[in-house]
Amino acid sequence: MKIPQSVRELLPKAPLAHLTTLNPDGSPQVTVVWVGIENDEFVIGHLATHQKVKNIRRDPRVALSLLGDKTTKGLREYVAVYGKARVTEGGAPKLLQGLAHIYLGPDAVYPPPSMQNIPGFVTRITPARFTGVGPWAEPGAE
Repeated sequence: MKIPQSVRELLPKAPLAHLTTLNPDGSPQVTVVWVGIENDEFVIGHLATHQKVKNIRRDPRVALSLLGDKTTKGLREYVAVYGKARVTEGGAPKLLQGLAHIYLGPDAVYPPPSMQNIPGFVTRITPARFTGVGPWAEPGAE
C-alpha cells in the first residue's frame, strides 16, 4: 500500500510517533519513536535490542500513530497506521542522524559520537491500512 501524500507531508513537521508492538503474553507495548519514510515503508532506528525489537522479531503486527498539526471538525488530526514490520541489522546511526535534523534541529548530532559505531537495527513497517482523523482517512487517500 502506498503512503498517502498527506502523511508524507506530516513527517517533516516532526510528530513523535507511538509504536505499538505485541508482548509475548499478547499485551500491547507502546514506545515513542522518531519515524521517517523510505520508499513506501516507515523506518525507525534503534541502537539496542529493546523490547520492541524482540516483539517485532516474534510477531510482525504493529500499529503506529502520529499526531497531526491541524484540527478538523473540532478534533486534533491523527493518523494510525496498521501493518507488518521487520527488523534489519545495521544502519541505525545513519538513519537516526537524518531524523535528528528533523526532531532536534538542523545542527543536531545524534547518536553521540561515542555511540556512532554501534550498528543497531532498523525497523521497516509496510503499511496495510490507514485510519484516524484527517486527509489520510478520506476515501481515495491512497
